[in-house]
Amino acid sequence: MWKDPIVAETRAARDEYARQFNYDADAIFEDLMKKQAMHQERVVSLPPRKAKALEHTDGHRTA
Repeated sequence: MWKDPIVAETRAARDEYARQFNYDADAIFEDLMKKQAMHQERVVSLPPRKAKALEHTDGHRTA
């Protein structure tokens, strides 16, 4: 089976990063939040959007 070198490189980088935190998801999350707080200019906040009405198969609309 062919392996994509970009996918392999990305997975290796992800594994190396997770290994630094002993694969502890809480510690990884905490580190990512610290990095985000240090670089607020890189965070994009968009205004909330209203949900669109969906149309059911019987033709009635709901909100």
